[in-house]
Amino acid sequence: MQRLICFLAFVLSASSAELVIDKPMPAPNWALLERQLLAANSAAAQVYHDKYLDERGYLLHTPRWGTLDGPDDAIETFYNWTLLYALGADQNVLDSYKKALEGHLQQYKELRTVKTKLAENGAYYKEFVTQSDWFHTGEGMRGFMFLGLADPHDQRLISRIRRFAGLYMNEDPEAPNYDPVNKVIKSIWTGSKGPMMHKATTYDWVGDPVPGSFHLLHGPKGRQQLIDLMSVYPKMLAHCAEYLDSVGDHPLNMASTGLATNAYMLTGDPKYKAWVLEYIGAWKARTAMAGGNIPTNVGLDGKPGGEYGGKWWKGTYGWNFTIYDGEIDKMASRNTVEAASWPGFGNAYLLSKGDASFVDTLRKQLDNLWANKKVVNGRTMLPQMYGDPRGYKYSDKAEWYEWTPNLHAPRQTEIYMWSMNPADLERVPVDPWLKYIAGQDADYPEKALRRDLEEIRRGVIQIENDPTSPDTRLADYVQGMNPTEHDALTKLTTGAYLPGNIWTLHARVRYFDPARNRPGLPQDVAALVQKFDANSTTLTVVNTSPVHYRTVYVQAGAYAEHDIVSATVNGKTVPVNNSAIRVKLAPGSGGQMVLNVKRYANEATLRLPWER
Repeated sequence: MQRLICFLAFVLSASSAELVIDKPMPAPNWALLERQLLAANSAAAQVYHDKYLDERGYLLHTPRWGTLDGPDDAIETFYNWTLLYALGADQNVLDSYKKALEGHLQQYKELRTVKTKLAENGAYYKEFVTQSDWFHTGEGMRGFMFLGLADPHDQRLISRIRRFAGLYMNEDPEAPNYDPVNKVIKSIWTGSKGPMMHKATTYDWVGDPVPGSFHLLHGPKGRQQLIDLMSVYPKMLAHCAEYLDSVGDHPLNMASTGLATNAYMLTGDPKYKAWVLEYIGAWKARTAMAGGNIPTNVGLDGKPGGEYGGKWWKGTYGWNFTIYDGEIDKMASRNTVEAASWPGFGNAYLLSKGDASFVDTLRKQLDNLWANKKVVNGRTMLPQMYGDPRGYKYSDKAEWYEWTPNLHAPRQTEIYMWSMNPADLERVPVDPWLKYIAGQDADYPEKALRRDLEEIRRGVIQIENDPTSPDTRLADYVQGMNPTEHDALTKLTTGAYLPGNIWTLHARVRYFDPARNRPGLPQDVAALVQKFDANSTTLTVVNTSPVHYRTVYVQAGAYAEHDIVSATVNGKTVPVNNSAIRVKLAPGSGGQMVLNVKRYANEATLRLPWER
């Protein structure tokens, strides 16, 4: 009789895309742990706020310009706080992020440098970094890029995201970063002051020396010992001695598409979508011209290798970026080709409503690496570099080199998450989360949630025992003190996978709380994504409260990009044909839902479900 009542409630309300679940379900351990982890993150963020932010939102540290411990590290400290709020963490997490952002922009606007012109009048101009590379700019903007997930009504965000996206669409005459004719961003160094059209200096990368002793993450003893910065400053400069080639487009610049992608999803203005598809479309064509390899320098003429006589593998942070690192006194290879290309092509895939050619380009890049694999003592090794093994400054010799066990599994997994083609998983070593999704490890959710709870505990203890003072810590030190954890919550509640340091949230589902008019799981509600494939997502939702009714919107996709064709509960299927479904949960109730979905059926948006 009880099952019949549940089913009738579902049918009667299906016309308004509402599902009523009133079947009792004792709260599973994973549900209680999810609620505990959301609460622990909220409390831990407050502990960090109280220790390291002053009343203005200034981070209590010694500010410096540079990419080693500069402004990007300072604001990257809060990289996952907007995400945590969007998942269901408390209001204090979002409020603290916004306070830290405003304080950061003012604090680093006040910075002055002598050795480099880039920050002689402040690190920010028009609230955006004057000039930097998108490896570091992208890291620093992770929290900002997810602010729309947390608060799509924030008018300051909307104004900024329009202005920042315009820096790469030639809408600001002071920042002609983009050439719309050749479809190139003109330099690896860009920002509110425009592109750097000359060689960089080591001071641009490292910044001015600061007198004093610090717990240096880039120093010889690390955070355990105070080091006089002036004593290691020459080594810091030597670290970047060969990072000076700057002119021409670079795959790191694809991270800039995150600005226009968010601007499109916040405003719906088609010019932002058009620019992303134009720019990444140009990269797709260039990659094909380089034999399926993403070129690491593109000339101002739009041609692969244009700044090196057609040698697409050369350039700073490129395929052949094997350099002498004076800090460690040895040769080092630092190829960043995947850091922003995967996010950039992923943004185009999202906005194009699933144009498979963007994923095909990334798959071809990995195919090229696998075609040159070696097996050493039974272990598969892939080349990580291409060009002259002695380094990019030496000759025009070009070959694959530096074989390592790095199989690029996170990037291969991303390809699978987009394509849902099982063949894309054949090269991926066993991943605990994917093993769980395949139904092979029922204990994974509890283990993952308990692991993150333990990491939070350790992080808070580390803060409480921190012996430093603002005059002995730099930005990368305080960044490492952030105690919050998002990994288990992101995977288990939304079915999302977030590798690397530059993000867009590609998720199976997301949740919204109509009672509080906000994103995230409502009070007492827990959710677990248990299975997904190309056409369906299976999840369980639970109301852990024995007293209160709770209502949650379940949305297909982080940005409503997918459509729920129908929902199946207790063996009964009812049509939905909407990007979201409203679920009303009786006290102490829960149930499993199978959402039959059409992926990438909708234009991506950050509007809340009840506003669409």
